[in-house]
Order: sequence, then C-alpha cells, then structure tokens
Amino acid sequence: MPVEMHPYRSILFDLDGTLTDPKVGITRSVQYALGKLGIVVDDPDLLVEYIGPPLRASFKERHGLSEDQATRALRHYRERYERGGILENTPYDGVPRLLGRLGGSGRKLFLATSKPRVYAEQILRHFQMDRYFSSIEGSEMDETRSDKGELIAWLLEKHRLPRESTVMIGDRRHDIIGAERNGLRSIGVGYGYGSRDELRAARPTHYFESLRELEGFLLG
Repeated sequence: MPVEMHPYRSILFDLDGTLTDPKVGITRSVQYALGKLGIVVDDPDLLVEYIGPPLRASFKERHGLSEDQATRALRHYRERYERGGILENTPYDGVPRLLGRLGGSGRKLFLATSKPRVYAEQILRHFQMDRYFSSIEGSEMDETRSDKGELIAWLLEKHRLPRESTVMIGDRRHDIIGAERNGLRSIGVGYGYGSRDELRAARPTHYFESLRELEGFLLG
C-alpha cells in the first residue's frame, strides 16, 4: 500500500533489534543466567535467538527449563543485566535521525517492547532518544504485557490510536503477529535479529532490508 495514499500517522517501534543492537548485553546475561543453573554455553553468539521474544518463554522453549527453572533463570538474568548489560547496547546507525525526522513530520511515535518498561526507559534516556516518543510502553517486571499482542492491544486502547493509520515496526515474527492480532498493518525489518524466512513467514504488510529503505518508505 503506497505510503503517499495511506500515510501512517502513529508509528509503534519495537526496541531490541529495531532501534538498538542489544546483542552483547542480552546474550551475555542469558549466558550468565544459564550458567547459574549449571548449563554452560561457551559462545554467547549461540544465544542470539533470545533477542526479541519474552525471556521466560525462551528459557523454556530453547533450553527445556521447567517453570520454576525459568523463573530462577530470569532472576539471574536480571542480576547481570541490571549491573551493566542494559547498556551493552548501541543504537543502529541512522536511528536518531529517523526518529527526529518522523517527529518533525508530525508523526506520533510510540515504543512497544516486550522488555520491561523501566529498562526501555533507561535505555532510551541514556541514548537521548526518549524525547522522540509520545509514550514508552513495555511489560511490567511481573511480566504483565510481555506478550506483544497484549501489549499492542493495551497501547492502542490507552492512547486511542486509529488502526487504519497506525503501523507496528519490528524485526521478529512476534511483532508482526502481535500487529495482525490487533488489526494493524506491520513492517518487518531485515537488519535486526529475525531472519528473512522468519519475517516472510509471518507475512508483514511491508518488508525492508535496511534502515535506509525503511526511512525512504516512511518519509519519501
């Protein structure tokens, strides 16, 4: 659907893998958490699939942990993440420019992340990107709204956003599926941590390999 005919006035952004590259902080914190449970993963690069989805579910699905073990793993993860992993992170080149241009063009920007909101606020504030957002929304520390579909539904209702002019942008299938569940169009981006096959299978409304392509589409 051409953006000239149907411009998106409200834009929901995922955080990890969409605005920032959190690989070091997340994978090393997962490595630490698994190690506390006696699961040794020598190479944190093997844990990149943990970037994006809710962590408790990932611990159970990817390492077969029980509910109790996943709870303990999440606690250990947060121990390391809060000590420094949260800032082992960097914005993708061009992201602050894109956010500034979108805001300057009259779009309203919202963050929609499965990450706890308090972490997301700290990250955006550290990189001086919080000023671009009308609101920063995420899960709570008790994992309320960690499901992307539930989070998007809550955000839409809270801010009374019209579905026909709102779009969700993310790098994982959870972003695309969450948007579809709420009747939103979606944009999959190929520069993050979701593979092309993963995103294509989720069938986003639009797909762009690079941030430059995304910027061109949104701003012409």
